[in-house]
Amino acid sequence: MLKFTESGLEGVKAELSWLDDLMESKGLIRAGQWDYERVTYDKKFSTIEGTFYLRIQGIAAEGDVGSGRAVIQLMSPLLGKHYYPHGVEYGETEEFPVQVVTKSKALIQDIANMLKTVQM
Repeated sequence: MLKFTESGLEGVKAELSWLDDLMESKGLIRAGQWDYERVTYDKKFSTIEGTFYLRIQGIAAEGDVGSGRAVIQLMSPLLGKHYYPHGVEYGETEEFPVQVVTKSKALIQDIANMLKTVQM
């Protein structure tokens, strides 16, 4: 697992619908990955070394996700590797291609910069 600490996203709060639009514009999808208290946005990277996912999670600080009206507090982004048929693994021994890490860091920075203008 690669945890992007001090990414600028930790603790940032934003309105759910705005966050959904921002994440979608950056290629991260929420789809059905939510419950009433949490959201998860994923971006898939397919490389010769395998399939990797950048995951940005958040919790509802106000409201609930199911109503579509919530304020989400973001957590540290994670990078994991997908193993068929088990899913995404975040083990400590995972190795990640440099280009995936570089693209993930740039994407996280871009999102953090955009959130500075709207955070609650």
